[in-house]
Amino acid sequence: MIKISHETPLCLLEDSRYFNDYDYALVHLLDEEPEYAKYFLKSREKGRHIILDNSLHELGESYGDEGLLKWVDKLHPQEFIIPDVWQDRNASVVNARKWAQIELPKGVEKVAVVQATTIHEASTCYQTYKDLGYKKIAFSYGASYYNDVVPHPNKHLGKALGRLSVISALYEMKVISQHDRIHLLGCSVPQEFGWYRGFQCIESIDTSNPVMATLENIRYSNAGLDKKPEANMNNYFYMNDSDINFELLTHNLTKFKEINDL
Repeated sequence: MIKISHETPLCLLEDSRYFNDYDYALVHLLDEEPEYAKYFLKSREKGRHIILDNSLHELGESYGDEGLLKWVDKLHPQEFIIPDVWQDRNASVVNARKWAQIELPKGVEKVAVVQATTIHEASTCYQTYKDLGYKKIAFSYGASYYNDVVPHPNKHLGKALGRLSVISALYEMKVISQHDRIHLLGCSVPQEFGWYRGFQCIESIDTSNPVMATLENIRYSNAGLDKKPEANMNNYFYMNDSDINFELLTHNLTKFKEINDL
């Protein structure tokens, strides 16, 4: 079964244990907000599965090595997304080679993120990670080349279809096998995940989409959405729970699972 986690504002963290299969931690927030760090340390005590992210998407670049290693040591997450460089295969591979040699606490698995500007680069990046010994590999949602792969007039749908097409192409080329383990980072439209039916290699996904849609007062239809909400964690992290429409949040969380058959 695919594991799902939806990132939330600070005020919803405790509630998120009831609708998330695992906890997804953004490393820069662990340093910035004591209550955020307290939540994840408590989750670790409870034995919940934790993925620690390097915060590239939020910061524009991966968090510094010193801070990453500090929180890997303190949090002991089951999975740690090593530093990558946005849409730069070569730099990301260099990082992956370095981190392959760095010893982490027992039980912490390193996850590498495919970065590329073409399907060919994605293929060689993915294969290099496997050759380096990475057992779990992630694909981001927002790479520009997805729109080159699927030049849909709706860029949001194009990116979702583009990621699906890249993963499908790598599967057809036998670069990806059904025995691989893949994490999908975020999404442009929530219905994308249902398009991966039959791909047994998709192990986990994280997306704040149903939460961010709620914060913009957007209601999922039976088909999902046709554009990505503009809201993000940077803008809504410190909002009050009194400003959240919990009926709409419940609807979007439930509909997310329904439309993706999860």
